Amino acid sequence: MKSVFSIFKRGLEKTATKVSRSIRSMFTGVTSWTDETFDDLEAALISADFGVAASLKITGEIRDEYERGHISTTADIFEVAEKKVKEILNRNVRELRYAEPGKPTVILFVGVNGSGKTTTIGKLAAKFRKEGKSVLLAAGDTFRAAAVDQLKLWGERTSSGVISAKHGADPASVAYDAASAALARGVDILLIDTAGRQQNKKGLMDELAKIVRSVNKVYPGAPHEVLLTVDASLGSNALSQAKEFSETAGVTGLVLTKLDGTGKGGMAVALSQEYNLPTFFIGLGEQPDDLQWFDPDYYADALFGGRGED
Repeated sequence: MKSVFSIFKRGLEKTATKVSRSIRSMFTGVTSWTDETFDDLEAALISADFGVAASLKITGEIRDEYERGHISTTADIFEVAEKKVKEILNRNVRELRYAEPGKPTVILFVGVNGSGKTTTIGKLAAKFRKEGKSVLLAAGDTFRAAAVDQLKLWGERTSSGVISAKHGADPASVAYDAASAALARGVDILLIDTAGRQQNKKGLMDELAKIVRSVNKVYPGAPHEVLLTVDASLGSNALSQAKEFSETAGVTGLVLTKLDGTGKGGMAVALSQEYNLPTFFIGLGEQPDDLQWFDPDYYADALFGGRGED
């Protein structure tokens, strides 16, 4: 059985290789690190989607340590970068909010189409079932028949109930019915899927607000989390999505998907630095076990740990 860290390391290998090669090419054999060298480092981090703010912080820390005479090798650079990334990420770490004992925990998933929402919900259903929890799924993306069918398939795979309605039905009514069913059946976890696209942004955000109100009406205090699913390979577009959904949909945390397929895996750092949102889950491959609880230390170690041999 694969260890959790091995999943992180394999899933982030493309980014780790890209960044380490860049750093070695810039610093190995260079006797004096100049402003230009540090500018190149900053650019390399930005190109790996660490974001401008976080890249400035990481580069600034490395520059300060160098000017104090504390570091002089690429191994030192990796060590400082790993420490700084852990600092940025751990600042926002918290546990997932669960309902009081005996009540269902309701998690609402938002995000654009193609971000991996429905697949994430299915994989989380498998994860929670493996932990011995009962799970109910709500097919709130009523505009895409494929999304409903996909969720029903995950329901069968994970022995989880599915609440759905006819094509084009009111998503808020599906969420209302699902919350009612979760309470009546006494399930542990309710995972609600939502549409990711309307004819305009305002329509989408109004619909999400309506879903939240409907769930809260039948089950005060729910949803307990509103998780934004972000395709982490999208770069600045992922940051703009986080901004829009955070401002209008009450996002409480993040799920980062598709990190394994890109050399731009720094998005977790960028989002943490920019929006102070915790990342709860990270997608590092196609298999159900490749969706993992996010661990900042594993993440930083997979990117920078042991990468600086000179």
